[in-house]
Amino acid sequence: MSNITNLNQFRKQQLRAKKRAQGTENAVKHGRSKGQKTLEEREMGKAARDLDGHAREGDE
Repeated sequence: MSNITNLNQFRKQQLRAKKRAQGTENAVKHGRSKGQKTLEEREMGKAARDLDGHAREGDE
């Protein structure tokens, strides 16, 4: 006996796989994720604040 296949589910699975592959390709092409960009911005901001905090009163 053969297995019954729901064609709608099969079509949706193929579409999801295609979108996932496209997303992976775009991630490689365009670089970092939003989380990585946010983390780097926060680290740069903290470094700037720390540097400003160590400055003397008369230094410009």
